[in-house]
Amino acid sequence: MPEPDFEVRPSLLVGDTADISLHRGITALRNEGVNPVVAMEFSSTQGGVFCGIREVKALLGRVLSESNSEVWALGEGAAVAPGEVALRITASYGSFGLYETAICGTLSHCTGWATAGRRCVEAAGGIPVISVGARYVHPNVAAVMDYAAVMGGCVSCSTTLGAKLAGTTPVGTISPNVALIMGDVKRAMQAFDKHMPTEVSRVAPVNVMRDENEESLDLAKTLRQHLRGVILDAFQSRGGVSPELVKEVRARLDLAGFSHVEIFVIGNLDVELIGEFVKEGAPVNAFGVGSYISAAPPHEFNADIREIGGKPVARRGRIPGVTPSPRLVEVM
Repeated sequence: MPEPDFEVRPSLLVGDTADISLHRGITALRNEGVNPVVAMEFSSTQGGVFCGIREVKALLGRVLSESNSEVWALGEGAAVAPGEVALRITASYGSFGLYETAICGTLSHCTGWATAGRRCVEAAGGIPVISVGARYVHPNVAAVMDYAAVMGGCVSCSTTLGAKLAGTTPVGTISPNVALIMGDVKRAMQAFDKHMPTEVSRVAPVNVMRDENEESLDLAKTLRQHLRGVILDAFQSRGGVSPELVKEVRARLDLAGFSHVEIFVIGNLDVELIGEFVKEGAPVNAFGVGSYISAAPPHEFNADIREIGGKPVARRGRIPGVTPSPRLVEVM
């Protein structure tokens, strides 16, 4: 896929989001006229799906000189082992030292999101997984979270920008609140069908105002071949969605002659719940996962200088010198 167009915000470039210790250290070095070429390595204590390097490259492309710098890294979406070096930057410290906070934060969160996405995909056993957790994160990072989920194996996501970054098409339907405003899911979906381009799938939320089976059948009878699927929302407080409910809705749709209508289960899903649906043979066509991905804990990345001016160095407790890392490839 082409390189995503990640935004590098002015506040990041001037270091407003950096730890103040980095500002103060670089000021001291600059005033002393000290700016050696260093090799800095980034690694995490946790294994998972490495993600965030494309966004880091967008930042480094703005600050590094091509003449005296090298960047080596694992590929986006590659497996990374605990303690494995995932990124190495060799350049003058003054050119990139201020961005240590941003680089660690980007890799930490993106790897956490991508790893959570991969776990859901593995639990789904071939059933597509969609990231739908944008509403549980700050809007400044929602698209990056969706991008990372797709890098972890999700087929798509719910935000437009997240899908653009990931090179896919956003997935979504009409909000249940619109159905409430219009007074009926059927009326809302008729308007949706009337005004949306033909390439947009007609997938309807059910159990908004009536029972899942009743609304599913009513929608299928109204939209017929235009209706691609129905959404069973696992956020529902009264019992949620069970494998048995999915099987019942499937059976009733099939008996009424609507076997083409797919069933999507979205909401408060995690690896265990997805595994339960799969184990019970529930006929789910896709899972939409929310906060399990978007609220996934970051995989903490840390940075260590291993060479200064070509000479091996290391903090106490670490082996001096560049770490042998045959899986790294030159990315800049």
